[in-house]
Amino acid sequence: MSSATSAGKVLPGDPPGGRRAIAVWGIGVAVYFVAVIFRTSLGVAGLDAADRFHVNASALSTFSILQLLVYAGMQIPVGLLVDRLGTKKVLGIGVVLFTVGQLGFAFSPSYGMALASRALLGCGDAMTFISVLRLGSRWFPARRGPMVAQLAGLVGMAGNLVSTLVLARLLHGIGWTAAFAGSALAGVVVLVLLLLFLKDHPEGHEPEPMPHQGAAYVRRQIALSWREPGTRLGLWVHFTTQFPAMVFLLLWGMPFLVEAQGLSRGTAGGLLTLVVLSNMAVGLVYGQVIARHHAARLPLALGTVGATAALWAATLAYPADRAPMWLLVVLCTVLGACGPASMIGFDFARPANPPERQGTASGITNMGGFIASMTTLFAIGVLLDATGDDYTVAFSSVFVLQVLGVTQILRLRRRAARRERERSVASRVETVHVPV
Repeated sequence: MSSATSAGKVLPGDPPGGRRAIAVWGIGVAVYFVAVIFRTSLGVAGLDAADRFHVNASALSTFSILQLLVYAGMQIPVGLLVDRLGTKKVLGIGVVLFTVGQLGFAFSPSYGMALASRALLGCGDAMTFISVLRLGSRWFPARRGPMVAQLAGLVGMAGNLVSTLVLARLLHGIGWTAAFAGSALAGVVVLVLLLLFLKDHPEGHEPEPMPHQGAAYVRRQIALSWREPGTRLGLWVHFTTQFPAMVFLLLWGMPFLVEAQGLSRGTAGGLLTLVVLSNMAVGLVYGQVIARHHAARLPLALGTVGATAALWAATLAYPADRAPMWLLVVLCTVLGACGPASMIGFDFARPANPPERQGTASGITNMGGFIASMTTLFAIGVLLDATGDDYTVAFSSVFVLQVLGVTQILRLRRRAARRERERSVASRVETVHVPV
């Protein structure tokens, strides 16, 4: 943000941060926390959903595919909405949509209505993370940005924990309708907090109003962002790293562990929890490593892909009918690195684009993993139906997308690195010649 407005009024360069910033930002993070609970609730209810709506694996996967399709498709529009309407309005709309979607899912009498409810939920969910990132940048000094974003991601993973630990027990304790309808009350609570206490920015730090620039401007922003090799590399890093863990947590992990590996639902839920806990721990490590060693970005991303592929293959190819518990524990621990590795994609897109294209570039990057997840969710469902629930064949579809993603990463890495160096040199030259 500029230190002066067009009217010449001098403002402090950075927001002040402090306790009030933490309180306001905390409300936004609470909204994201609830959105993640709702997003991942199907992951522990997949088998129940199949029984409730009398659907096969392909139809079951459509729930998550549609939800992710809506989420991915909304990324760029949401970025534009946040710029135009502000964080509070967009988050408010998001809360209403995902709460109505969760309630609709609780009371849906048919597969079609349940599908529409998940789509509505995905639309509201899509409005949360970008809004929370924007809220942090408005309330905290720029130097706090990476830590604020990292903490938001950790709180989101805590929402995943609530799904695997709390909602799973509620489903088998009080039943489908009561569990999902009861969880929807959390949406009402955060909506009230948002309306009463959340503000877009501190007083005296109002952003300059954005003039309406029309559809041509939007198309130009997208085209210029996509033209940068760093944006495309970021998308492919996100694409290749994120989806194995998301597919496992969002839908197919529980059925695989229960039906293919013969575990109880409680034990399977514990392994899903391990994925989430590993994600939170690895996220802190990856963030610190990349902050200190920028060149570690690509080795960390590719190393995560390689480790994930190796453990996935070892589990599927284990010579006995079922993999031993130690191998499943190691697999779930390694899957926890997929989420933090996917965040590396933003570290390639960010330096490749000027500030005015950061939102658009981030939206493009964020679509990568969700597109890969949608594709894999669908492929696994179709292959399970075609092979009579052969999880070895169905889960092998993961390798196809990993090979595609790694190929694109290797193809783009040199061009992206060269372009990043050029932008860095140009930035230093401009800084040297800025008049004092």
